[in-house]
Amino acid sequence: MSGKVLIPQDIALEGKEFLTERGYEIKMGSGVSEADIGRDVQDCDAILLRTAPVGKAVLEAGKNLKIVARHGAGYNNIDLAVASQLGIWVTNTPDATTTSVAEFTIGAIAAAAKRTVLLHKAMLDSNFYYKNSHKGMDLYQKTLGIIGFGRIGREVAKKASLAFDMKVIAYGPHLTEDSLPDYVSLASWEQIFQQSDFISLHVPLTSGTSEMVGEKEFDLMKKSAYLINCARGEVVCELALAKAVESGKIAGAFIDVFHQEPPQKDNPLLSLEQVVVTPHMASNTEECMIKMAVQAAAQIDLVLSGKRPSWPVNCPVL
Repeated sequence: MSGKVLIPQDIALEGKEFLTERGYEIKMGSGVSEADIGRDVQDCDAILLRTAPVGKAVLEAGKNLKIVARHGAGYNNIDLAVASQLGIWVTNTPDATTTSVAEFTIGAIAAAAKRTVLLHKAMLDSNFYYKNSHKGMDLYQKTLGIIGFGRIGREVAKKASLAFDMKVIAYGPHLTEDSLPDYVSLASWEQIFQQSDFISLHVPLTSGTSEMVGEKEFDLMKKSAYLINCARGEVVCELALAKAVESGKIAGAFIDVFHQEPPQKDNPLLSLEQVVVTPHMASNTEECMIKMAVQAAAQIDLVLSGKRPSWPVNCPVL
């Protein structure tokens, strides 16, 4: 096959090799702003996209553009409506991140329960006996509430139940008891917050999920409970979360994602001892990066070969 693929942000070597072995020319981007991508895309047939924004101006500039293949599961950085109108496929890689994000989430739950980060900091301050006043908790028979029961949510539930014997409850607007494995119970929105010792979010960012967790939800939670967010920062009201932790309404949080990335230095979540923060790392493993690169490249190959992609997220007017 022939065609030119724009890659604004570098990807794993395996993804580039997949494309070159099939005859595609790779064009590495000159920058990640919309202006940069708009200039770069003019002679390209495809974009293999990570986190850079692709809006109307970029899509219209890509006169030969047939596909924007997202390197990852989320696609809120792409204007789907315009892409569909222009006949451009948008795809993602929903299978690539499942294992990595689920493992990270389980690690976040364990770190919160055992106070790993606080104890590490205390040791660096030569405070060995900090442990006497900061005991951890066991995960055995604790309740894990999962909001969003897609691929990642299901994998987290399985690992939490089988590895730690946690009680798992799940919420999703279209979930039914019949659709859940036997080790997961269906819960209402209110029950998730009232009953859980740990709440883990696994929803995409949409108009319906933006700041879906706020002051009302924190008021329902146990004082001993933790919020885990490895989904999208915007699904939680950050100010309400900071206030809930600071006031002792909840025990703490583990946050991998933020409204603005990188977060502002004055973001209150960065200064709270009970909040562990990481730099959007849940899917950032060697294995996951290879999977995302190769799977995104495979979607490009399908479309530029005249076939339908495996993981479309829009319905373009062709």
